[in-house]
Amino acid sequence: MLNCNYNILFERLFSNTIKSTYHSLGGEVINLNFWIATPTLWADLLLNKNSLTHLMTQEMGKPFAQAQAEIEKCAWLCDYFAENAENFLKSEIVKTDAEKSYIAYEPQGVILAIMPWNFPFWQAFRAAVPALMAGNAMVLKHASNVPGCALAIETIFKEAGFPDGLFRTLLITSTTALSLIESPHISGVTLTGSTTAGRSVGAKAGQFLKKCVLELGGSDPYVILDDANFEEAATICANSRLINSGQSCISAKRFIVLKGQQERFEKLFIERMKNAILGDPLEDTTTVGPLARLDLREILHRQVLKSIEKGATCLLGGKIPEGRGFYYPPTVLTNVTKGMPAYDEELFGPVAAIITAKDEEEALQIANDTIYGLGAAVFTQDLARGERIALKELYAGSCFVNAQVKSDPRLPFGGVKESGFGRELSFVGIKEFVNCKTVFMKS
Repeated sequence: MLNCNYNILFERLFSNTIKSTYHSLGGEVINLNFWIATPTLWADLLLNKNSLTHLMTQEMGKPFAQAQAEIEKCAWLCDYFAENAENFLKSEIVKTDAEKSYIAYEPQGVILAIMPWNFPFWQAFRAAVPALMAGNAMVLKHASNVPGCALAIETIFKEAGFPDGLFRTLLITSTTALSLIESPHISGVTLTGSTTAGRSVGAKAGQFLKKCVLELGGSDPYVILDDANFEEAATICANSRLINSGQSCISAKRFIVLKGQQERFEKLFIERMKNAILGDPLEDTTTVGPLARLDLREILHRQVLKSIEKGATCLLGGKIPEGRGFYYPPTVLTNVTKGMPAYDEELFGPVAAIITAKDEEEALQIANDTIYGLGAAVFTQDLARGERIALKELYAGSCFVNAQVKSDPRLPFGGVKESGFGRELSFVGIKEFVNCKTVFMKS
């Protein structure tokens, strides 16, 4: 770890690498280098998929098959922006009283990315690729428990042919990263992490008037209405709750069922949660691996026990298994009500909270009764009803109908309320770190 003062750190870093590279390119990364580099980057990811997958699994415990899928998704991201970024960033002519007036999208400069451990490649690539294609440079401060992944990401960009120093990994502490926002070399900051971290980064960015994008925690509600296909809904809900061993900001966490349908949903849901295979994440058949750290398991278990003390019923799991590893079994709590951790807090592990509502109106009120607003889903066979609810009734950054909430390079991704602000991905996300410049010409 580097423990030097941030001014010294940036004096060393920028004197020969990012600063000189960025200015020599004039911010024209797309025209000079990216279109050649991106196919190589895409191929490099896929060719090295197994080694990168092993690295990810060994550092943070992601089940092997899910880690492979993460690398493949990064390659898709690269391919998508290689095909679309130039069009997204074209100048837009606006008719005015000028001979010519238009909006140009110019790069901002150097972006600091502070990224988490749970999707160590996807979340870093999700931040880096659009920002670089927009003509920026980037420095990455990754989570301290995935340093191998962080260095591998820098190596991938180098081997793909990017200008030396355009993307750099910094093995520094969170405190040092926060202080880097003060540097005049940094033009913007993007963070994926906890709400607490978001407050700190947002406050620092605001103090120094730096643009920031914050993608924070979530406690996504999945509303199962009385006319839903319960078999399909239960399968989607269980898959969403258990992805990455339950350690995902956009996984389903609260399942809201109408009165009279609770037992039906619980039976189907528990069957699917029981089918999960808890074990060695390096085994292909494992679907739920260990949690990333011991303290994360301790926090999760305290939330479960406190919810039970307050009246929740544990239908499945809820006990720490014996043996090595920070494992926690798929767990289902029912009779969850307001005032319990399972209702009020984000459960970052394979624990599901089932909440009963008397009717649709109350179900939607419960869904929105949270400090978070990252994603939400509704299940109904009436698509008009589902669209109305997704568009008008659920307050979140992404609302899905009869499907699992997920990020997609083609669609903007981000939250509202304490889930953050700003957007990543799509034509919206690539414009977060550009100067939308007005050019007005009149003779």
